[in-house]
Amino acid sequence: MDVFGGAPRFLAYPRAVGVQTGTDAVLKCQISGDPRPAVIWERNNEKVHPGGRYRVFEDGNIYNLIITGVTTEDSGQYICKAKNCIGETYAAATLKVEGEAQEMELREENKPRFLIKPLSTRVGRGEDAVFSCKLWGNPRPEVVWEKDGRKLNEIFESTHFSVGYQDGGWYQLKIFKTRAPDGGVYTCKARNEFGESLAGAVLLVDAGPGHEDEGNRNAKVKMFAVTEGKHAKFRCFVTGKPKPEIIWRKDGRLIMSGRRYLLYEDREGYFTLKVLYCKQQDNGVYVCAASNTAGQTLSAVHLSVKEPPVRFKQPLNDLQVWERDLAVLECEVPEDSIPITWYLEDRRLQPGAKYGMEEWGTKRRLTIRDIGVDDDGIYLCEMADGGRSIAEVAVKGTIVRKLPRKVDVLEGENAAFCVEVEEEEMEIHWYKDGTELRETHQTILKSFGKTHILVFVNTTPQDSGLVTFYVGRSKTSSQLRVKGARHCPPSCPVGVQINTERANAALLSWIPAPDSRKNPPSGYVLERQEVGSQEWLQCLTTDSATSVEILGDSVPCEADYRFRICSVNKYGRSDNVEFPRSVHLVPVARIQTPLQDALVPEGQDALFSIELSASVIGTWFLNGNQLQEEDRFSMRRTRTHQSLRIRGVRDTDNGAEITFIAYGIRDSAALYIQGILSPLCIFMNHILASDDNKLNKFVEVGNPIVLYCELSNPEAPVHWYKNGVELHTVEGLHIQSEGTMRRIVIQSADFSHSGVYSCDAIDDVIRFNVEVEANSLEMCYQRRKKGQSFQLQCEVTDPSAEVCWYKDGEVLIPEAGLDFQPDCALRRLIVHSAQPCHSGVYVCKTMDDSVQFTVEIKGDFSFKLYPIREKSIEAGCPFELQCEISNPSAPVCWYKDGLPLLPQNGLSIQSEDSSRSLVVPSADLFHSGVYSCNSEDDVIIFKVDVKGDLKLQRSTNPLKQVALLYSSVKDQIQQKRSVTKTERGSTQKVAISSYQRAL
Repeated sequence: MDVFGGAPRFLAYPRAVGVQTGTDAVLKCQISGDPRPAVIWERNNEKVHPGGRYRVFEDGNIYNLIITGVTTEDSGQYICKAKNCIGETYAAATLKVEGEAQEMELREENKPRFLIKPLSTRVGRGEDAVFSCKLWGNPRPEVVWEKDGRKLNEIFESTHFSVGYQDGGWYQLKIFKTRAPDGGVYTCKARNEFGESLAGAVLLVDAGPGHEDEGNRNAKVKMFAVTEGKHAKFRCFVTGKPKPEIIWRKDGRLIMSGRRYLLYEDREGYFTLKVLYCKQQDNGVYVCAASNTAGQTLSAVHLSVKEPPVRFKQPLNDLQVWERDLAVLECEVPEDSIPITWYLEDRRLQPGAKYGMEEWGTKRRLTIRDIGVDDDGIYLCEMADGGRSIAEVAVKGTIVRKLPRKVDVLEGENAAFCVEVEEEEMEIHWYKDGTELRETHQTILKSFGKTHILVFVNTTPQDSGLVTFYVGRSKTSSQLRVKGARHCPPSCPVGVQINTERANAALLSWIPAPDSRKNPPSGYVLERQEVGSQEWLQCLTTDSATSVEILGDSVPCEADYRFRICSVNKYGRSDNVEFPRSVHLVPVARIQTPLQDALVPEGQDALFSIELSASVIGTWFLNGNQLQEEDRFSMRRTRTHQSLRIRGVRDTDNGAEITFIAYGIRDSAALYIQGILSPLCIFMNHILASDDNKLNKFVEVGNPIVLYCELSNPEAPVHWYKNGVELHTVEGLHIQSEGTMRRIVIQSADFSHSGVYSCDAIDDVIRFNVEVEANSLEMCYQRRKKGQSFQLQCEVTDPSAEVCWYKDGEVLIPEAGLDFQPDCALRRLIVHSAQPCHSGVYVCKTMDDSVQFTVEIKGDFSFKLYPIREKSIEAGCPFELQCEISNPSAPVCWYKDGLPLLPQNGLSIQSEDSSRSLVVPSADLFHSGVYSCNSEDDVIIFKVDVKGDLKLQRSTNPLKQVALLYSSVKDQIQQKRSVTKTERGSTQKVAISSYQRAL
């Protein structure tokens, strides 16, 4: 039997096709399926779109792809995919264009190729630099030399360089009297009619002697002020040919790029100096000197660094440490209560295994453990009012000059990375995104003694990633970001599709625009429109994904929705593309205010209303029959409020069940007609509930949940609901009925069992608010004195299981004063001398579970230590909880299940000398729970379990008396069936009036 029914299948697979260049190629296949499948063709994982040289047509169950005027580029594998709602299938066919091999062989044989590539070189300032290479190609290739992606005649005057050719295929570039701006990446591009090749080399120009001593005379000084800890940015615009050489000085001293000085030429052509995290020693005169062979010009500015309003009593000091050592930064704030935040440049630091943060009095300390080259940088301690203290941390080790934290380049530019190590001929490695780099025509790797260089030539966005340099155990890394060079909005996406196979969801997919590589979008913006409305609202943004799923829970109300999408980047957004059809979505609603029973005089209107958490379309039912809007029934929906009005209720409506059903929820209530006596069934344990007839129950994970109630009528049926959804007996959940007792039992509580449970007996409803909590014995709260030891312990089911300990989210490792001790199934963490820094949240994790502990280190006041006690008590018996404290005058507070207890309802709280007691003279089921006695510095815990049945005395339960009253009235009416309707009405009014007074 075909278990897949009408799934697509191939009756004839597509065959391999061979054609001549310039002719048409036809790929065909025969496919069956019910319903009729949708068929597409793909090549290189991209859909073949009909248009231009591609045509797609169907002839019955034969599907054709026609390619007109084929070329050698059309050769390759084509995939035919067929899909319907039952399944999908695919097959491949190969297209081979005749003459391809000969043409490719001719192309490979004659295209340019480098026999000898140009070599990177290093020269002194003022010396000549020469690049030579040997090429082969037929015909002889045309050669163009470029620097940093630009042609030489665009940046150099003609007298500054020369290019030449010598017999034997030798090409040469010579640069005369090199200057500092001449350093960079030089590329030799060779091209003929059969193809193109390129090779690159690096030129480094060293500063000559005396170059640093040029003065800054005749510079007109301007004033510039900045607050301490902020950045200062100076820009200088200089034109000239040949291109000027730019030098920055401070107070006559040459400025070089470093931790706090950035020198670069920005995209607008400005020569820029950026002073990061200014300190008082940055006060002074900064000079930009520009010079070329035609002359020299200067521009100067005086930087004034203003002190913050509130200063540190003691600022941070610069620090120099060796790799893998410990670095400690200390400062002092004006007052004890001032909070501070630590930063490494623009990254906020968090306490953990890497960083230790301590505060005592006005002192503040940051400890950096296992320091590495990437920890070299600017550290800041910031007060709440914005005042900052700054320190430079220099890490000495194998790497003398590290990589910058990030490098931003425009698409098409070269990205260069330079590292200097302490010795020559060391084994080094370059990686990008974890993959080791090898030299190619687009990736240049060079070494000059202790200096090592990596250059990405003509970068594309795909070159973005994490660049890492390794030497031995040392490493330094940098984030490379390649940004699109085109200053225009991106093109809109294509191939938009919407899939609604999954209930209450829409899968939206699209394809980036064909030119997205040249002009990549930074993200996509999705908008939605409610059908019938004119307004489009943004509902989602995504960076790089090409498909998203819109769930019903994300929309504000139930409706039909349309969607559209556009591409965005920093220069704007594309046109919008609308998805082909709408989809009906329903938000996930929950009942906020449930339906209530109604007692209405005959002939008047009955109103039922329900409040939900979301706006959905619901349906009303009367005794199981769906209601429609008509003269007698009126239904209204205002956002989350739904109502039903029944006009002029009748005798026959007495006892009717009114039900509201919407997506995922259901609630019911009863309609009673005043003047008609109907069967009355009430819950006998409402006396235990709060004013809204809701019982609160707190259960620990793993313990059973038992919800029970007692009815006045043993024959009455009931329905159990959780959050408005009806429950039935399943594995682990049992619904039981014994006489007047109705019970639901959940064998093992889980967090998912939390919610509002209701038992509906038509005439009455009782609700239970159940909260499942973590095991109070597992999620321990410990207070300890400073200097004491403490241990955290948990037990695993598998003695061989590995666990990992965390503190405040950071992994813990064994160190002085901290031990991990496994003992069969037990796992312990021991701290031998507790300090304030040991306060926090500890977690012990296995692969599938975790246990949490909260530890607080306090002063010396504490309880005499008692273990956690468990008490098992029979219902009706008295019990007493007692503890002893070390300070007889200290106050304590008693709690049950986290809520404070007061001396009331037969509960007595006693205090005598150092003894503290809580006495319950008669235990009841609701006395079960976790009790704690809390002082300022310690806590002791008791777990109380009250066993036995809850029995209410007839004389103390007014609802029981009402039920008995109603029973006697009912018997009298049955014995006197000849009584008039008026008498029946007056008798029932007496019973209902008593019932209402009792409620």
